[in-house]
Amino acid sequence: MTIARQSRIHSIRDHNAGPSTVWSSGGAAYDEVSRGILDAIEHTINRLEPTPDMRILDVATGTGWTARRLADLGFQAAGVDFAPEMIAAARERASARGLDIEFIEGDAEALPFDDGAFDAVISTFGVMFVQRPEDAAAELARVCRPGGRLALAVWTPDGNVFEMFKIIKSYMPPPDGTPPPSPFEWGRKERVQELLGDAFELRFEQGTSYYREPSGRHAWHTFSEGYGPVRTLAGKLDEAKRMQFESEFAAFHDSFADTLGITVPRAYWVIHGIRRH
Repeated sequence: MTIARQSRIHSIRDHNAGPSTVWSSGGAAYDEVSRGILDAIEHTINRLEPTPDMRILDVATGTGWTARRLADLGFQAAGVDFAPEMIAAARERASARGLDIEFIEGDAEALPFDDGAFDAVISTFGVMFVQRPEDAAAELARVCRPGGRLALAVWTPDGNVFEMFKIIKSYMPPPDGTPPPSPFEWGRKERVQELLGDAFELRFEQGTSYYREPSGRHAWHTFSEGYGPVRTLAGKLDEAKRMQFESEFAAFHDSFADTLGITVPRAYWVIHGIRRH
């Protein structure tokens, strides 16, 4: 059964047209980025405590890893993302495995679903990257029924993912106009309470995800192929700058060399919520 509002299925807000293109550029290769956070995905699903009768929405689903995992476990999952190439890849991967998941192209800031359409809402390092956090937070609350559940995984503002983003940002041109809020603001409890505390009774649990690759060069390949912001940025740099970017990105990851490759500990929060009546 189709759960999306037909009139809003393709309603990407104007200010998100550019970000949609950037994130979409990773396409099916984004699944390898999701592979790197699978331990955190498992943690977040575990804390959601889903039951078979629940309708669960995965917001900013990417190529659908979290939604597929929920379906593997026997739960009713749907996924939404504003990146059309990633949604296409999510559909293909689910279909290839015979999983009944509805993947919908839609904006996290204006979700194409009715009020209270879901018993639970989940997002694993996705919704934190929206341009307008207040709008996205309101949408998470709107589509979750009273008494329903919320589970978000978000990076901390002082961990190794933040350090990686500092490298990425150093190669970006100055933004035009006022830049959007930092996604790492979602890693501050006070900010999350501001965004979601009125609608949800919140609890927080810290975790550490371990990103493993054979080397820093492999990490560069994973991100420059599948992670839209890195892929797009690398494509805009001249050859000398691109090589410098690659070298610095790889060196950062190689600083976490382990016995058999690299292991990067990446701190995050799981945010658990119960929708207030």
